[in-house]
Parts: sequence; C-alpha cells; structure tokens
Amino acid sequence: MTGPESELVRAAGCVLWRRSPVDDSLEICLVHRPKYDDWSHPKGKLKRGEEALEGALREVEEETGHTCAPGPRLPSVSYFTGGRPKVVHYWAAEATAGHFTPNREVDRILWLSAAAARSRVTQHPGPHPDRRVSRAARLPALTDGGPPRPGASAHRPDVTHCTRCADSAVIRP
Repeated sequence: MTGPESELVRAAGCVLWRRSPVDDSLEICLVHRPKYDDWSHPKGKLKRGEEALEGALREVEEETGHTCAPGPRLPSVSYFTGGRPKVVHYWAAEATAGHFTPNREVDRILWLSAAAARSRVTQHPGPHPDRRVSRAARLPALTDGGPPRPGASAHRPDVTHCTRCADSAVIRP
C-alpha cells in the first residue's frame, strides 16, 4: 500500500510524574480526552520536522499546562489507527511547574498513584498491559545520583544504572 493512508504517524508523549504535595509519594498524570472518552498519558502527533522529545514536551504543556524536566526514554508503542501505522515515543518526565486549564482536547487531568494510573489508563486493543506506568513507577525506588537537570527537583530518580527497567513490555497490538 502506498500513499498518505500508509504513511507512518509519528507521535510523542511523557509519563508525567510528580511527588505528592501531601505525602511525597509518586503520582502519575493522566489526561482525559472527551473526543475519545479515554484516559491516557499526555501525547500527540509531531509537527513536520519536529524532534520526538521536543514534541513530547510541547504536548505535555499543551495538554496539562505543566512544564517538565525530561528523564529517561521509555519504550515506544507501535500500532495501527485508521489503517495507518503509528509509533508513539515516550519519556518519563517530572512536572516542574504549571496549572491545568481545561481545553478542547483535554477536559481534565488526574494525579494518581502508579497502581491507580495503571488501572485507569485506557488500553489499546491487544493482549499486553500498559507497562509504561510500571516502568516509570520503578524510577523513584532507585538511588539519586548526580546533579538534577535544570528545572528538576533535587530528589528526582536516577535511572542511569537501571537494568531492572529494561525488561518492561510495551503494547504492540
């Protein structure tokens, strides 16, 4: 198949996390898209010529109102939508500042524990569970090390020596 209907759709997003202001526990942000009535990680299509990480950070800010400090890259997700192949590249990212304002694309966000986020995220068709939350949730258990990235908290997780995360599966419907 050739033509626009077979072109790869490129997208990017983040598993956005923060420390709870109440008890310092890990919270994962999910966005609700009224058009699809689903819960997902903030993500979206890349603009022409846009790098994946640049697009992921833009989408997080557009959908959640939050800026973030990118962390490690997470597994990409590949699937078909509307008869076209799509790949979504993900990063773990710490929310650094911002405030959510409902918009046309996203009408609400939730900050949930990792377990609640895994249960709430809408699954793509297929037999594999969403492992992005599992992988990102493991990050705080690792020891901190090195200076934080600009804008990130001093207590951000260090994943530079994370081997336990490498075995995480991804959705491949």
